Amino acid sequence: MKHDVVDLEDGKTGKSGDKPLQRKIHNRALLSGLAYCISSCSMILVNKFVLSSYNFNAGIFLMLYQNFVSVIIVVVLNLMGLITTEPLTLKLMKVWFPVNVIFVGMLITSMFSLKYINVAMVTVLKNVTNVITAVGEMYLFNKQHDNRVWAALFLMIISAVSGGITDLSFNAVGYAWQIANCFLTASYSLTLRKTMDTAKQVTQSGNLNEFSMVLLNNTLSLPLGLLLSFSFNEMDYLYQTPLLRLPGFWMVMTLSGLLGLAISFTSMWFLHQTGATTYSLVGSLNKIPLSIAGIVLFNVPTSLQNSASILFGLVAGVVFARAKMREKS
Repeated sequence: MKHDVVDLEDGKTGKSGDKPLQRKIHNRALLSGLAYCISSCSMILVNKFVLSSYNFNAGIFLMLYQNFVSVIIVVVLNLMGLITTEPLTLKLMKVWFPVNVIFVGMLITSMFSLKYINVAMVTVLKNVTNVITAVGEMYLFNKQHDNRVWAALFLMIISAVSGGITDLSFNAVGYAWQIANCFLTASYSLTLRKTMDTAKQVTQSGNLNEFSMVLLNNTLSLPLGLLLSFSFNEMDYLYQTPLLRLPGFWMVMTLSGLLGLAISFTSMWFLHQTGATTYSLVGSLNKIPLSIAGIVLFNVPTSLQNSASILFGLVAGVVFARAKMREKS
């Protein structure tokens, strides 16, 4: 007995005349892609709003609160039977803790850089992560990349350098945090797969789904984030700031936490409905409206040269995504 195979990447089925099914697949892919784009763009813009417009000087606490919201929601959904997560055993937490330290560092440096740098430049500078990751893959895993990938990476470096030079709101502290973020993000990417494989060996089911990783990462980040928040003297600031007495501010912070969780869910949904290639390309294209929105919403001073550098960097990101697709095919 033969079964009709659905190609999620192409939206095709085994039967050429099965148009209703094709339309249904396309609609799901479109809806999931739209949800992913909206949640990922909104998350960055809301964080920027909290850190810059509110002038909130406790980025670690913001990360801590967002992760706390995520933990609560995942636990509730698990108790309701809507999702399944692995029990957080001591063995599992020990295996995951090193990569979680990188995860926390990645989130915190992202918060700090976003406070000082405009959204468009953060988006372009994040491309440097791809360069570091590619070099790391080459030296750590002996993975070779073709010339198109290296050409795209070279374009990313040029756009990042030219963008920094022409940035009218250049802030050395913000750029330093963003460079640190690029290294930490690349490190997280390079170590995650191996850690996941090890973690699966100590879980009860022998598997580790996205929901379990969200719960694991965010739960482990809470004590570490609390310790760092004390270390950076954020508690004194939190005690004094009037922002925490504003209900509207708490609503915005809670929204940022919900959006953070939404990114995890929608990215998994979108990836399931389409495929890795479409997911990667849409992720790159998504940076274009995000950059424009960041410039417009926050009245970022810019010049023709800087705008050209940003556009160049965004295009380089798309070129990189397409080059990676061809490399895998």
